[in-house]
Amino acid sequence: MIYLDHAATSPMRPQARAAMEPFLGDTFGNPSGVHGVSRRAKNAVEEARERASAILGCSPGEIVFTGGGTESDNLAVKGRALLGGGGIVTTAVEHEAVLEAARFCERLGSKLAILEVDAQGRVDPDRVAGVAGDDTAIVSVMAANNETGVLQPLGEIRTAMSGRTALHTDAVQSFVSQSVDLAGLDLVSLSGHKLGGPKGVGLLYVREGVALEPLVHGGGQELGRRSGTLNVAGIVGMVAAMEAAVADRERFRSEVGAARDVFEAKLAGVTTPTLDTARLVQHSHLRFGGLRNETLLVLLDRVGIAASAGSACSSGAATVSHVLSAMGMTSAEARECLRFSFGWSSTVAEAEEAARRIVEVLERQSGS
Repeated sequence: MIYLDHAATSPMRPQARAAMEPFLGDTFGNPSGVHGVSRRAKNAVEEARERASAILGCSPGEIVFTGGGTESDNLAVKGRALLGGGGIVTTAVEHEAVLEAARFCERLGSKLAILEVDAQGRVDPDRVAGVAGDDTAIVSVMAANNETGVLQPLGEIRTAMSGRTALHTDAVQSFVSQSVDLAGLDLVSLSGHKLGGPKGVGLLYVREGVALEPLVHGGGQELGRRSGTLNVAGIVGMVAAMEAAVADRERFRSEVGAARDVFEAKLAGVTTPTLDTARLVQHSHLRFGGLRNETLLVLLDRVGIAASAGSACSSGAATVSHVLSAMGMTSAEARECLRFSFGWSSTVAEAEEAARRIVEVLERQSGS
């Protein structure tokens, strides 16, 4: 199988697997305990917290470990809005974790503004600043779109906002190939399995002084911001994957980007690119005119290619992608699009072979 669905999840890096191994066996303690078995687990978590903070350039106390990117997004959006019913400003192309959390808060009384984007899926920074007011609790704009890979103008948004309210970004897709500059950001979501770490673990960077209403109540772990017994193996695995991703970024951008470019070049005659703007090097979003994406995914699976029609969280749904609709595509056009996403294990040879198989599939379809 040629795996081109890394945006959904990436295979585990050997560094993450090795880091997790001790905590799947003898080092099994609950890090909230006080005896030696628990202390070993707690020390591992706190060491991982310090390493994560060193990667991001923040203090350890600004790291909150969560159950994944979706929980991190929910904690950021709901945690801010529920403090006092403040308003939420976001974009029409955000991940469902942000949009559904925002709509939940709207039902509870928060004022919600979902901003339109242009045909490339980018939001206007001045529009963000113009809508955010004194009663806004949080502005949430993703670093890069999970379906298209399009980069949002975060730097311009930070400048336009000028620290007027809490600014959150979902960096789940971007972190593997793009560094995160925390300047002007108050909350940042990350997820382990997008980086080559384990599933079911993530983190939320929370700038010191930014208050959050906890969503999970209980024993008061994570300085009261997220209760529950910590996933020790997952946490150390995620941080090991973060370190590996950072160390690998230069190669990743060069070699994985080259694989993506070769793939697109070899399909240039049979597909229509949907984007003409800055995007992640690992994403390829293509339109196959006259062929439904559901049909093509089945055909590609039969010839050993794994891809997707969009977000892994909703790819099984019958609805058209909200991202592509927001970009102005018709339902028919959106249903002809596929996402191919490359990752740390992808190679140029795989990209070439995948393109060859896709061309053969399309030729068979056109001849049938």
